[in-house]
Amino acid sequence: MELSGGEIVIQCLKDEGVEHVFGYPGGAVLHIYDAIFRQDDVQHILVRHEQAATHAADGYARSTGKPGVALVTSGPGATNAVTGIATAYMDSIPMVVLTGQVPSPFIGSDAFQEVDTVGITRPCVKHNFLVKDVREIAETIKKAFYIATSGRPGPVVVDIPKDITDPNIKVPYAYPKKIKMRSYNPVVKGHLGQIKRAVELMLSAERPVFYTGGGVVTGDGSKYLADVVRELGYPITQTLMGLGAYPSSDRQFIGMLGMHGTYEANMAMHDTDLLIAVGARFDDRVTGHIAHFCPNATIIHIDIDPSSISKNVRVDVPIVGPVKQVLKDMHKVIKESGRKPDAGALKRWWAQIDEWRRMKCLSYDTKSKLIKPQFAVETLHKVTGGDAFIASDVGQHQMFAAQFYGFDKPRRWVNSGGLGTMGFGLPAGMGIQMANPGADVAVVTGEGSIQMCIQELATCKQYDLPLKIILLNNGYLGMVRQWQEFFYDGRYAHSYVDALPDFVKLAESYGHVGMRVDNPAELEDRMREAFAMKDRLVFLDVVIDPTENVYPMIEAGKGHHEMQLSPQSELV
Repeated sequence: MELSGGEIVIQCLKDEGVEHVFGYPGGAVLHIYDAIFRQDDVQHILVRHEQAATHAADGYARSTGKPGVALVTSGPGATNAVTGIATAYMDSIPMVVLTGQVPSPFIGSDAFQEVDTVGITRPCVKHNFLVKDVREIAETIKKAFYIATSGRPGPVVVDIPKDITDPNIKVPYAYPKKIKMRSYNPVVKGHLGQIKRAVELMLSAERPVFYTGGGVVTGDGSKYLADVVRELGYPITQTLMGLGAYPSSDRQFIGMLGMHGTYEANMAMHDTDLLIAVGARFDDRVTGHIAHFCPNATIIHIDIDPSSISKNVRVDVPIVGPVKQVLKDMHKVIKESGRKPDAGALKRWWAQIDEWRRMKCLSYDTKSKLIKPQFAVETLHKVTGGDAFIASDVGQHQMFAAQFYGFDKPRRWVNSGGLGTMGFGLPAGMGIQMANPGADVAVVTGEGSIQMCIQELATCKQYDLPLKIILLNNGYLGMVRQWQEFFYDGRYAHSYVDALPDFVKLAESYGHVGMRVDNPAELEDRMREAFAMKDRLVFLDVVIDPTENVYPMIEAGKGHHEMQLSPQSELV
């Protein structure tokens, strides 16, 4: 079979099992778009901005575990996509981004719509390629998918000059069944000796805590994590990215940790004598001041990426390997040992944790005449039965969603954790809905974030995506305002959002349903009305208390035991 370069690109995607490509056309990729037009197996989703293409591919990947695919043109198409590429890179999301490039003879000549895509993206990709020969396309794309999905996942960029996809140049096509790269051999199994050493420490600990992150979700390790945690009966806390990997409704879950984590989770981290870190990278929002982090703990760290071991915090027992396989082996070793944890010590540890739980650190004013954001998220959980996919933007609403929705399944919580990208929520929600057409998908957002990619309401209309947008509207860039209240003596420099649109009319102008609610007594009914519309996008503008802050909060430079608590928090 002889194919042109553009046809080879699409045939490679077919052979990889790709069903959806999110993209935006331009001159350098028109040969590829012509190949898309002449087939029906790979569906192209036309976004309204290249940033949205990468966020949508990202949401698709996070909700399914399959690699997301985006296609953009050269120059501004590629640079517009960089924010989404960097978002995926920071959160280890498998993604393949195909970028057009000016014809090979013009590279380096400052040609129209030319940028050095390989150079620009190098700091924020797992790997990137510049294709120099039409005969290299198939192998390069096979490598891209292999690199993106194996080891620690991440985005891979394939930059393709326009002349490489010329429809008049055809070559024999064969997609490689397997790929072998001498310089890239990710670990597939943890060291058994290190696992046994870790188990010995785990069975001897008096105040152990599991600290788990997004690596458990991306590594499909949730079942095996639950096996180990329940076998031992130890408390578990999760990062923002790890929520849902272990059921939040389970008693052993003590809440999210870190800057806006629960009192009990942060206090347990501070007092633990053994920290078992699984698929987490000791991010600064989790650790607080490194000098104060887990001062009395021996640390076990399980991670697929050897470069993450002892990168930020020195660990005592490193185990490099896929979390799924390591946890499976760890559970087997525990069972075969025939040993149980010290029952007396564990009982005392749980008694201390239950004492911290009495603080009720997530309390808020439930009698307010204004809609509290916490109440809005709790209502969302009630209406959806806790079973929706939740895509969030970045800010206070993100933290309220993380604290109050209660995720019991992995891949239901989709947010930009590492890069903190405003504008992520709506296009990510599109990718989730494309991948899960019958599911409830809610986008929890703020009036600042939603306007960064609001043009994607047109994409939702074109493809009949019935998202439910829950806008927690406080008239501020909420997290900025909170920091200005705490640390800048209430000088609210440019955090108040003037000249907001009428979001109901705006949604309606795109052909969607718009609703506005400002009365707590009406909120549940309006949400139920919105979710009952299974075939319509509903934009719910929820007017919330503009003064509400996210608590608990650990200030920069403070330790886990130095939280600022809500005025409503008290021992009960």
